[in-house]
Amino acid sequence: MAFVSVTRLRLRALRFLPLFALDALRTSAQVRRAEGYLAGAVLNDRAMTFWTMTVWRDAADMKRYITDGSHLKAMPKLMHWCDEASITHWTTETANLPGWDEADRRMRGEGRPSKVRYPSADHGALDYRPPRLTGAAAIPPRRG
Repeated sequence: MAFVSVTRLRLRALRFLPLFALDALRTSAQVRRAEGYLAGAVLNDRAMTFWTMTVWRDAADMKRYITDGSHLKAMPKLMHWCDEASITHWTTETANLPGWDEADRRMRGEGRPSKVRYPSADHGALDYRPPRLTGAAAIPPRRG
């Protein structure tokens, strides 16, 4: 069994993009070294919307990652920067990354909105355009 985590974040203003990108680079470097991290990808969607998908050995490994380092430092900023944010998790039989269509289906069916200070009208209902299904970038684990 493996544990899948998917996030969807939409920045509410272009002015937040440079610092968001810097935090994304830092958290990407952290996740690649994280204990139990198996695979992942990011998807730069339309309208300043960003998806992440990570696969972990188990939920405990993912929780250790999110409560430490660069990820922990970035999270409070997202409450101010984003007008939409959501997350979903599930277990799977394999360590393979699901497709973005599956991530979207799970987000709409099982996901929950995250707290943001300036929510869009669609934030609470997770009412958003379907994501692009191509153009994702892999985040391979760093071994050794």
